[in-house]
Amino acid sequence: MSKINVVDFFCGCGGTSAGLKKAGMNILAGIDFDKNAIATYTKNFPEAHTFNINIKELDITSIKTILAPHKDEILVFAACAPCQPFSKQNRYKNSSDDRICLLDEFHRFVTSLRPDYILLENVPGMQKVAEGPFTRFTQLLDENGYTYDSEVKNVMDYGIPQSRKRLVLIASRHGKIALPKERYGNGKLPYNTIRKYIEKYPVLKAGEKCETIPNHQCAKLSPMLLQRISVLKEGQDRRNWDDELKLKCHKDHKGHTDVYGRLSWDKPSVTLTTKCISLSNGRFGHPEQNRALSVREAAAIQTFDDDFIFCGNLGATAKQVGNAVPVEFARILGVQIVQDSLKL
Repeated sequence: MSKINVVDFFCGCGGTSAGLKKAGMNILAGIDFDKNAIATYTKNFPEAHTFNINIKELDITSIKTILAPHKDEILVFAACAPCQPFSKQNRYKNSSDDRICLLDEFHRFVTSLRPDYILLENVPGMQKVAEGPFTRFTQLLDENGYTYDSEVKNVMDYGIPQSRKRLVLIASRHGKIALPKERYGNGKLPYNTIRKYIEKYPVLKAGEKCETIPNHQCAKLSPMLLQRISVLKEGQDRRNWDDELKLKCHKDHKGHTDVYGRLSWDKPSVTLTTKCISLSNGRFGHPEQNRALSVREAAAIQTFDDDFIFCGNLGATAKQVGNAVPVEFARILGVQIVQDSLKL
């Protein structure tokens, strides 16, 4: 089998690259503007070229130079452009947001370098915007002779212990290709739950850091937050507080029920966000311990291995984890490409 090489655009900390590497691919390069994410990427993929740069400033020649020794090998471009303008969590959508157009910057690399395969992952909603960036990208694929399959998928249907819906596209320059089929839920295999992934980690108190397991560190909690979480059982949330513990803004508010909530051991997690270690930003409370998730636990729910090290302070590492493509999901997508490449 010919070697399959990957250039990971908008690579973040490297969730996609980690999964594609597990699928047997060779990681050539990662590109991202976030300096903490690139520091993490460099640490975990020392064999790869890294570019801490805005894609708008990245010259095609820089990528051509890296690809030159691999001209007879299979090439994969992965791209997960910053997507907050289309996210449900973004209440302040702005049509002038610069991030909306970053996927368009990816076009020139596809047109010039013509990878054999393209893997795109982003938030649902992009595909619904008439003449938006996703539509423009699929038009580019059509114009350049690619076939593709795209759909909104929930990663828990692929064995990831997290409910996380994503828009996924897989494209080939060599004929028809399809996204892999779901294997969990709806009468198939039972969903994976967080117990299997985080129960193994040592007990922490709020604000503590484990000295033996990298990134097993959690945020501090105020005395009032400690009191609030201490009365909650597994799976409960702010609706289970007595009146004296409730925030004024929540007393007559029926929404946002996940905030200050505990996860359940035997269910998949809710969608992890960039605030996945913050008790007040979602159902990110540990099922038993009086604290929010540690960075390591959140990473495990995103199916990162324990030897994957995140660089930066607590907030920066949580942001990297929340933004990442789940490693196992990327591996499954990668296997689909590897299997398809056997026909070449």
